[in-house]
Amino acid sequence: MGRIIAIANQKGGVGKTTTAMNLAGCLGVLEKKVLLIDADPQANASSGVGYNPKEIEKGIYECLAGKATAKECIVETKSPNLDLLPANIDLVGAELDLVELEEREYRLKKVLVPIRDEYDFIIIDCAPSLGLLTLNALSASDSVIIPIQCEYFALEGLGKLLNTIKIVQQRLNIDLIIDGLLLTMYDTRLRLSNQVVEEVKKHFQEMVFKTIIHRNVRLGESPSYGETIVIHDASSKGAINYLNLASELLKKLETVSVETE
Repeated sequence: MGRIIAIANQKGGVGKTTTAMNLAGCLGVLEKKVLLIDADPQANASSGVGYNPKEIEKGIYECLAGKATAKECIVETKSPNLDLLPANIDLVGAELDLVELEEREYRLKKVLVPIRDEYDFIIIDCAPSLGLLTLNALSASDSVIIPIQCEYFALEGLGKLLNTIKIVQQRLNIDLIIDGLLLTMYDTRLRLSNQVVEEVKKHFQEMVFKTIIHRNVRLGESPSYGETIVIHDASSKGAINYLNLASELLKKLETVSVETE
């Protein structure tokens, strides 16, 4: 059964989509079968792996609205072992439409039941908000990865997100766990970056991934080519960072499964 991981933070610009795309791409390169779900109305993950959201006729919105199955909407990407459940322009209205529906927080969970066994990992790129789309992602997921940028306001809003996760655990998904906090946009030249790393590690200790994602030009330009970083430039610092993250995650999950046996 595939592990479902949400990449979530209600702050924008923290590297959520970059992480969702490239972690998914790197897990694919490490021979895991991966599905990337674009649950963000901005549809950046879809365009980032080579699809124009305006040309997508069926996507995650149609699945949530009950107009299509996930199988009908999934497309292949250039990245090995990586499929995409894309977002199109209609997703903007999903929050309003979902409000009217029964069991509205569980729509995505139900969508994924028939296809879950076909993948090792399902990675969900969440919207930068704590609305119904993000709640659907958290309700459907086994775990969540929280990207935090190495900048001044890094910890601002994190309390709110952790609180939301706690509420989801209590009311919607008791099995949801936090895989870890991921430090992104690290700039070795800035003292501030180092201070943020120290601060986050001091507060959250074991919860923080050892892998840190550095600022990297190739990482920023790969979506404009519709490619994950590992396809765009496998030798770049960005590709190496995300391959390290994928390996660290796999090791972490192996350790957990050994402990629970």
